[in-house]
Amino acid sequence: MTQPQQFPFARQSAGYAPLRRPGSIRRTTSIDSDWPEGYGKPWEMIGRARDLLTPFDDGPPVVLATGGYRILASPVREILEVTLETPDPREAELVGVRAGGASRRAIARTLPDLTGTPTFQLLDDYAGASLVAGWIWSRWTNDWMAQARRSAAASTAGRAGRMVDVCTGFATGGSSYNADGSPDSINQSSTEVGPLENPDDALGWHAMPAQQGPRKRRARRIDLWREGDIIRVDSGFQDSGSNPDGGRTAIHEYRVYAEIDADSGVLLALQALPLILPYRECPGASVKAARMVGRKVAEFRDEVLDILPGTLGCTHLNDVLRALADVPLLATMLPEETAPA
Repeated sequence: MTQPQQFPFARQSAGYAPLRRPGSIRRTTSIDSDWPEGYGKPWEMIGRARDLLTPFDDGPPVVLATGGYRILASPVREILEVTLETPDPREAELVGVRAGGASRRAIARTLPDLTGTPTFQLLDDYAGASLVAGWIWSRWTNDWMAQARRSAAASTAGRAGRMVDVCTGFATGGSSYNADGSPDSINQSSTEVGPLENPDDALGWHAMPAQQGPRKRRARRIDLWREGDIIRVDSGFQDSGSNPDGGRTAIHEYRVYAEIDADSGVLLALQALPLILPYRECPGASVKAARMVGRKVAEFRDEVLDILPGTLGCTHLNDVLRALADVPLLATMLPEETAPA
């Protein structure tokens, strides 16, 4: 059996979010998971999001939009309850839908008019956020893996519960497997991390409450600004959670830089930096992400999954790239720089 290419472990967080640029828009989203009845029971997911415009002058930043939801998810990642920040009678149609391709299709079909909004991004991200949420219990209990194998949730991951060739990190023959072929979740690499909020930029993130106990957070930041005919993007992504000692540990973190043609919306350049990932094979996905160059960013929600399926991609990097689909729409709200008098 040929072993997939391995790289040094990715174990370096980017730390604080950068200071906001004058003349930029920043979208931040977070999805917090909490298990009030314990692991293996229904859990609560709270989504929060905000689009913030920072003007060129010294004027105050402008909130362009906010979004949010509360979802009660079943152990098999079905939506048991959902309430949007702005209640919508159509949200009831999402009850009973399982996370993954089914949830993404249901959201696009049921709430198409929300496409491009912070709320749509949060709903689309329910699939990936719920997939990795239970990992935080590995920081709190010694028998987490045994519980996970017994949990019905295990049957919803990968392909019918089998994590084989679902992504670069789970390529056949890789270090993510035990000798018997089962996934090795005990020896995953993770990294202690600090806060994402920059202490010199109090408005750099929407409000995110402090977490205690076994709680997980998926956080995302997308900064965009215009330089001539180019839209530049600086995007950050992190899956992390709280530790018994009061700190935080991350299992995934990426930083992505992109250049987009302002007129055509075509991706001109892409740099994906693997910062924190669980296995030695995982960083390989960042190289393959360059296959998206030359494609229209607005179509990334579908095209990323077509161009980077299975072992060509990373589930979580794919999520980062798919979220860029909203950049062309956000760019229409970028301010015009006023020429000096």
